[in-house]
Amino acid sequence: MSDRRVLLLAGSTEASAIAREVDGRGGYELIVSFAGRTKSRVDMPGEVRVGGFGGIDGLVTYLRAERVDALIDATHPFAATMPHHASEACRIAGVAGVRVCRPPWSPGAGDQWHAVADLDAAAAAIESLGARRVFLTTGRQELAPFAGLDDVFFLVRTIEPPDPMPLPSATVILDRGPFDLAAERRLLVDHDIDLVVSKNSGGSATAAKLEAARELGIPVVMVDRPAPAGLSTVATAADALAWLAELDQGGVVQAG
Repeated sequence: MSDRRVLLLAGSTEASAIAREVDGRGGYELIVSFAGRTKSRVDMPGEVRVGGFGGIDGLVTYLRAERVDALIDATHPFAATMPHHASEACRIAGVAGVRVCRPPWSPGAGDQWHAVADLDAAAAAIESLGARRVFLTTGRQELAPFAGLDDVFFLVRTIEPPDPMPLPSATVILDRGPFDLAAERRLLVDHDIDLVVSKNSGGSATAAKLEAARELGIPVVMVDRPAPAGLSTVATAADALAWLAELDQGGVVQAG
């Protein structure tokens, strides 16, 4: 029996864990796909490809040409397009697929969260809350909605520098998680931050900023996730690996 070919759509912490585990097992050929938005990528085992597929039709063609047996969508929880493309392509090509999406964060005692639907609403919330020094952690490609806030200083943390920088007053910190509580607390204090803006990505790698904000009494504008796609969803890398093992036993039916 030939090895099962697995296409892993990467872009999350879970993707790294899945890739290492699948590569360490026998019976699989792993293909790891990156969208290519970030030049600095985490090293991954397996065959690595970078770039889009050309929409749903292109992904269907790829799945068939590469004889992919299983697709694991471990893109970022805020990936808006690929999860939908993956779901539809799996349906058309008859390939088993699953989406790995960690649970979102939930506010706890002492948190001052303001939930908003999108980045435009986050920018409006900054104005309505009267914030003047904002820690912005929404990513380097999604700064434009905040460009009109001329009276606000932004502390922007990204993996790679924004190009161009649309914000009139900003300091950029280049860093990649995980981040610890003491460092996050110090960052907020040193820059006199009075508001944190974050996507609700979930997970532990960047959660310390929320704990630091709670301790310091700083409010948080939290951007909700996009609507889930059609693939069945599991919460952890371990769940995805269990799904793959079940598939090997013939126990998984492709979700519609």
